[in-house]
Amino acid sequence: MGHGSKGFIYAALSACCFGMLAVLGKLAMTHGLEAAEILQYRFGFAGLMLLAYFGLTDRSVLRARPKTLLKAAFLGIGLYPVQSFCFMSSLKYIPAATTSLILYFYPVAVTLLSALLFKTRLDRLVAISLALLVAGCGLVFFDAFLRSISQTGLTLAVASMLIFSLYLLCLEYLLVGENPRTISVYVVVATALVYTTMAPPTRFPDLDMFTKALTILLGLVPTALAVTLLYRAVELVGSAKASICSTLEPITTVLASALILGEAIVPIQVAGMALILAGIALPNLKVLSLAKQPDKPTQTPNP
Repeated sequence: MGHGSKGFIYAALSACCFGMLAVLGKLAMTHGLEAAEILQYRFGFAGLMLLAYFGLTDRSVLRARPKTLLKAAFLGIGLYPVQSFCFMSSLKYIPAATTSLILYFYPVAVTLLSALLFKTRLDRLVAISLALLVAGCGLVFFDAFLRSISQTGLTLAVASMLIFSLYLLCLEYLLVGENPRTISVYVVVATALVYTTMAPPTRFPDLDMFTKALTILLGLVPTALAVTLLYRAVELVGSAKASICSTLEPITTVLASALILGEAIVPIQVAGMALILAGIALPNLKVLSLAKQPDKPTQTPNP
């Protein structure tokens, strides 16, 4: 199996792992855990796992300059905890699948904010992609209102999406000159410290075995494992090709929500999900097709 095939497999597995976050979070809530408590276990276990993994495989990742640690602290203390708390709290009120699909409106928000703040041009393909995403999210919202879904849950999910969009814009700026893996590890560690302060894991010894397993899975599957698989994929095939597999995240959430949580999947939601996936995939597929084309020979400029 070539590096390309392995890269896509790693990217697909990473997307499926990320897609399990809402389902595992919802399941943990049904077993009596609060949002901050769930997030403490998620980031706490993930931080320990990532430190151990890179400590054994590539210690250079853990070497960080003070400037790098400050960037990670800004992201991991200032933005990520607020976004993750809004996301997890929304699961109290609305289905996991709806929360996930609302979060996937973020490409629209990021693109529009980028155009507004950085004067980024919107070409025709991006405009079509945004239109598909808007239409898909419109169907998801319409389905939510048809089912008289909680406005509190929708507000929290939308807030999570907007903060995540801001997080990505800041991340793009702060990653210049940095090792992305180093930033990622210390963002997770910083976020873990925030939630350990908010909700110390004092109840962990009293949890039953199933709930303890859930907390470990939250740290392993949608966090530590998802991150390491994603970076391995990016190393093998590049970020553009790896991002194509991000379309598997909402699919994983919707299907796992139906199979594990028993959440209903209605036709209008399926239609909205299809439009969202098309909107996410369209620009990435163009990048993939361009990458397959042989490079044109460069002409030597005249002296």
